[in-house]
Amino acid sequence: MRDSEIPGGKPEEARAIPADFDGYVAEQWESLCRFAYLVTGNRDDAQDAVQDALAGLYPRWQRVRSRGNPGAYLRRSITNARISAWRKTRDTAPYHDIEALAGPTGDPTASVTDAMLVADLLGGLPSRQRAIVVLRYLEDLTYADIASVCGCTEAAARSVARYALESMRKMAPEAQK
Repeated sequence: MRDSEIPGGKPEEARAIPADFDGYVAEQWESLCRFAYLVTGNRDDAQDAVQDALAGLYPRWQRVRSRGNPGAYLRRSITNARISAWRKTRDTAPYHDIEALAGPTGDPTASVTDAMLVADLLGGLPSRQRAIVVLRYLEDLTYADIASVCGCTEAAARSVARYALESMRKMAPEAQK
């Protein structure tokens, strides 16, 4: 990604972005790994993707930080790297370590069951569709932000999301109830 293509993306939370790179990494590591896991489908690949994205951000830290949204830059880097890897292998890897999606809320069995269903459905999608679904419904980005992160038009992001959801519905008709 060229320095001039840093996306606007989703604004950082209300708190200020740390001035130092290490502070930002410490603060955002878990969130970035969770996002990368949902895009890659594998914990090890997710951590590698985050590390690669952070390595690419480090020399540009001051410039990206001054533009106000290093999270969008990193998400785009992670997404682009996964799409590039997918183009080389055409691999739609299933999710093997599902416990990374389960969170401690309410009935633990229900959240694990839901996480397993989501992981199975996401695992059946091609990388680009998976990335757009994750950005839209799990990262809560707008279609304009998704278009910026994925390097496509808003209409293309909407279309890919629609087809992805349609595919997911076909893969799990019992989930529509």
